[in-house]
Amino acid sequence: MKNYLDITAEIQEALATNKPVVALESTIISHGMPYPQNKETALQVEQIVRDNGAIPATIALIDGKIKIGLSSDEMEFLAKSGEKVVKASRRDIPYLLSQKITGATTVAATMIAADLAGIRVFATGGIGGVHRGASQTFDISADLQELANTNVAVVCAGIKAILDLELTLEYLETFGVPVLGYKTEELPAFYTQKSGFKVNYKMNNPTEIARLLQTKWDLGLKGGAIIANPIPKHQELDYDIMHDAINKALAEEQKLGIKGKASTPFLLGKVKELTAGTSLVSNIALVYNNAKLAAAIACEMA
Repeated sequence: MKNYLDITAEIQEALATNKPVVALESTIISHGMPYPQNKETALQVEQIVRDNGAIPATIALIDGKIKIGLSSDEMEFLAKSGEKVVKASRRDIPYLLSQKITGATTVAATMIAADLAGIRVFATGGIGGVHRGASQTFDISADLQELANTNVAVVCAGIKAILDLELTLEYLETFGVPVLGYKTEELPAFYTQKSGFKVNYKMNNPTEIARLLQTKWDLGLKGGAIIANPIPKHQELDYDIMHDAINKALAEEQKLGIKGKASTPFLLGKVKELTAGTSLVSNIALVYNNAKLAAAIACEMA
């Protein structure tokens, strides 16, 4: 494994001495927003993790290695390269590493890398899921199978609102992935606290979450868990405005024939355009909020 993993000295020391570590993805840098806002946001997320007692581990594929923790130069390269960087999920990892092609990790790829390194808590924006119209397209994110199989807890603001939330919850139930609501019984819908769907269990504090995760993995019940952390009320989008923008974005996506990996970035970008940038403001706010909670959970687990 040492041929493929490149872990910074700080993170190696933290893992060896049971200090809290939080994994962070890199598609938010390359595909999430324009430069330099993408780098500034990524650095701020790392700082929030540190301010709350944990060590950040931003992950990417660079020069044939899975990098666990990025240097300032590596972060700058990803930020400036933007969408030229390959969006890497599970199927892409062997190819990109063997060809020494740079890859920004999605939720699924970040979970794999975190698991290989021994990191159990991961903070992101929202998870992928079952796309609308999947009964015809079979478009289902690899994130869901990773959650079913990889022992990493994912702190997020719920399932991305552009997806079919009901079918995604059904899929997660089939594979035994618990959906935990942080101080809420309702599943947050990424940009908003409201979705109309329930989580499996309401969790009141990071200690309860850490205890559940430890129990799950002590029992040998493989797979991760979703900790659904609602966006702060004063930073959420208006529910009706959000759904109107999503419906318009979906109609345009279908008209243009956009599918696969390109779907989620297109839809999020279109929603940003239709909401005059307010969706991006909400997106950044929820990522910061998730980083804070993930650090608290990691501290409890350590």
